[in-house]
Amino acid sequence: MGRKRISIIGAGFVGATAAHWAAEKELGDIVLVDILEGIPQGKALDLFEASPIEGFDAQVVGTNGYDETKDSDVVIITSGVPRKPGMSREDLLEVNKKIIESVVAQVVERSPQAILIVVTNPLDAMTYLALKRSGLPKQRVIGMAGILDTARYRSFIAMELGVSVEDIQALILGGHGDEMVPLPRYTTVSGIPLSQLLPKEKIDRLVDRTRKGGGEIVNLLKTGSAFYAPSAAVVQMAEAILKDKKRVLPCCVYLEGEYGLRDICFGVPIKLGEKGVESIIEIDLTPEEKALVTRSAESVKKTIAELKV
Repeated sequence: MGRKRISIIGAGFVGATAAHWAAEKELGDIVLVDILEGIPQGKALDLFEASPIEGFDAQVVGTNGYDETKDSDVVIITSGVPRKPGMSREDLLEVNKKIIESVVAQVVERSPQAILIVVTNPLDAMTYLALKRSGLPKQRVIGMAGILDTARYRSFIAMELGVSVEDIQALILGGHGDEMVPLPRYTTVSGIPLSQLLPKEKIDRLVDRTRKGGGEIVNLLKTGSAFYAPSAAVVQMAEAILKDKKRVLPCCVYLEGEYGLRDICFGVPIKLGEKGVESIIEIDLTPEEKALVTRSAESVKKTIAELKV
């Protein structure tokens, strides 16, 4: 039993910061891949040079090819282009489709046993594409969105109540975008339902802020988008897999009838362990919540249809 291997495709802010979290947690050796010459090599060397200071044992290498990713246990895919001014959603979809297809082909050829975690946007559609192109079983292709969305929701609740973020549990279903479905009924503070601590209009405001959470950061940064929380979220998933933690986490997975949905990658609570998706957890929804989930699913299905997979 050697060390586990984590390959991170895309050495931008999300990929490089994911490498940082993963190295610090000693989850395994890390391979950082990017098409830009020198960038993954430089970031990997810089991160490895921090290891004597922080005291973590993890090899970190950067490369412009895929051979070093051979026999990876987990592959995190962050590569893709962000939406640029004047670029339509369709343009973005087409560009990222080509990138994901190329990455998945290279990765699966070298690591047929790996579990893939997709971070590239539009998240649900790219997870679906990665699943279809990889030929891997549905348990081993998972999208990261729900953990990030719930983390934002939990952060906002903690700020509102002035309590520790550690005591807040929350759940969000649905596509990663404005149609996501936060579930205040399943949100607690140390077991106390949120509805007992905040009036409905305040909860509605927090839900709305959560839906627009990514946009809020984009507007503040002016150039670029969030990377600390997204990379922490994807590493939480990698840790659950590599340590077989059986965490119950909201993730984007392929559904075959669960929640009344078929042939779609969609955010739902799952049990995440060494085999990837070990089970999909179906929770009871009110008619109103069901309607919101249906609307979110329609939006995701529309994007998937545009992919023409």
